[in-house]
Formats: sequence, structure tokens, C-alpha cells
Amino acid sequence: MKRIDFLKKAGVSLFSAGVLAACTKDSLEAAATPGTTTNPDGTTTSGSTNTSCSTTPSETAGPFPTKSPASLVIKDIRSDRTGVPLAVLITIQNKNKSCAGLAGAVVDVWHCDKDGYYSEYGGTGMQQANFQSVHFLRGRQTTNADGLAAFTTIFPGWYSGRAPHIHVHIYDSGGKSLLVTQIAFPTDICDHVYTTATSFYTRGKQDTSNARDNVFSDSIALEMPTVSGSIADGYTLAHNIVVNV
Repeated sequence: MKRIDFLKKAGVSLFSAGVLAACTKDSLEAAATPGTTTNPDGTTTSGSTNTSCSTTPSETAGPFPTKSPASLVIKDIRSDRTGVPLAVLITIQNKNKSCAGLAGAVVDVWHCDKDGYYSEYGGTGMQQANFQSVHFLRGRQTTNADGLAAFTTIFPGWYSGRAPHIHVHIYDSGGKSLLVTQIAFPTDICDHVYTTATSFYTRGKQDTSNARDNVFSDSIALEMPTVSGSIADGYTLAHNIVVNV
């Protein structure tokens, strides 16, 4: 199932700064996340990745960043984690070259499992399970000539106080850090997955919307990907991340 065309298509226009200032957080999320559409093949599509060549916002790497990302050069990051399949297609673009794809960039990703737990951390505070010695749902890839890095994973779950998300850290080919950011998920797709694929996801809908998330509330239009697919066949997330090199 190929969805790479989403990287070249898609999207809603970004609002002007004045309009953004006048919007409520809920209306901003609604604008960045169009309603789900049904495709001819029976899959659904929602969200709209950044096509404006606007620099992607920098976000926190914590609280559970990968401890030794260079040791996790893998495309299929699922390990033993179960959930609805998710293909992640991230295109790194260079704003200083009219958003041409950035070849040779190193892309680290990590996210929680279906129950909201991260690998590499113990059962204290927010992390109520001990996975210190395992490394699921973490991986590193280098972008191809078009700036694309691809991962095979599962649709992430959620934990209290955060909307569903994927963490991303991007380096240039020499190892210099270019950006730490996060990728959001369309709420309608999340609601469908969490209330339908209940053999995996047992916690119901997330308790925090994108509009009220402390990371996405002021930047959702630039951190929302396009997500397409179905529970039966899996989903594909396609997203453009714009850096300055």
C-alpha cells in the first residue's frame, strides 16, 4: 500500500497570523484537521501535512528520549509491540533550498506503545511500567535522495495529559542536530482506532485533544500529518518536516 503521493499533495492553506490570533484553540485544530474522507478503495484519510515551506516548530524531546539512538538503526521498530500497523513516511525538507528534500539527514523517531508506555524507562512517575532493558518503538533511518525516511511501526496509544504523538529528532549528515519536534495525529482517526480496535487499545479515547495539548496547542497546523488507511489494512502517516540547513 503506497501513500508516498501524500507527500506531494494534500493540504489546507495556513491561516494568516491575524486570523490565527482570533481563532480559539478548538477552531484551529478543526482547521488543521479536516473531516475524514472515504477513498474509492474504502480507506479513510484525515489530516493535512505542512505544504507551506514554513519551518517546523521545535518541541521538547522528553520525558522519554532514546538513550542511544545510534544503536537503533532499524526501519521496523515494532519489536514485540502489538497494535494496528502504521507506516510512517517522513520527508525532511530544506527551507533554505525552496524546501527541496534533504538527502542524507539522520531521522530518529520514538513513541509509546498501545498502552502509553515507552521503552528504556522504569516504572516511576508518568511511566507506570518497567521497560528499562528493552528498546521497542524506537529507530533511526537516513533519508534518501528525496529526503524520505520510512519506518514500520504501530499506531501509538496515549497517556494522560498528552494527545497521541510521535517524537522526531533530525540531524544533518555530519551529526549536527537540526531539529527536535513532534508529530500529532488527527483526532477523528484516533477516535476510530481507539474505539474500534479494542483487542489492542483498551483505554478508550484519549483524555487530551490536540487543541488542549501543551505541545500542539500553538502549532498544530505545522505538526499535523496526513493519515490514511483502515484498521483492517493498517494506516500510513505522511508528513513533511521543514528544517533550516
